[in-house]
Amino acid sequence: MAADSPRQPSVTAVPLYQHKAEFFKTLGHPVRIRVLELLSEREHAVAELLPEVGVEAAHLSQQLAILRRTGVVTSRREGTSVLYRLTSPEIGELLTVARSILTAMLTDRAGLLEDLRPEKGPPPRD
Repeated sequence: MAADSPRQPSVTAVPLYQHKAEFFKTLGHPVRIRVLELLSEREHAVAELLPEVGVEAAHLSQQLAILRRTGVVTSRREGTSVLYRLTSPEIGELLTVARSILTAMLTDRAGLLEDLRPEKGPPPRD
């Protein structure tokens, strides 16, 4: 390569929208969502999460590992317990916004269903 030619990056930059998609994929599992909801309230030990999430310990451990590997949660050891917490409070805010959006969507659908129901009136004549 000539000394005056610009260096090409060795790794192609990944577009932000692709990072966002990966982030939402990380969130795209019911167990992970439930764990994040609980962690948005406070730090939890694995033993505290188990009865709240309702899955086997091995499955919870897998889901926590995914959340930790992707940087959504962090953990620390305290005695014999491992405590988990969100890496950012905005994750809890995102879950709150998602709840608001879903509530609005379901309310709209309920209204639509109500509009589609036949009106109560006299039974049809034969």
